[in-house]
Amino acid sequence: MTKADLVNAMAEKAGLSKTDAEGALKAFTEAVTDALKAGEKVAMVGFGTFSVGDRAARTGQNPQTGEKIQIAAAKVPKFKAGKALKDAVN
Repeated sequence: MTKADLVNAMAEKAGLSKTDAEGALKAFTEAVTDALKAGEKVAMVGFGTFSVGDRAARTGQNPQTGEKIQIAAAKVPKFKAGKALKDAVN
């Protein structure tokens, strides 16, 4: 499903115009992004939890040359599905 497909589905299910649905989706993604930047978790009961995890520094290898490279530590977004979402998918 693409972003356009998601906007169309949201508009249909919520009885919104596509413009309003796209605005709502943009507002949602910006709100989640801002919360994660601030180090907060975003928990939606039944759907899942968005959080930020730490990835440690590690040594990697360039597949073309075989040269060892150092990969820096990073913060990465994570999503853990809630029980209701897991049950709906199964």
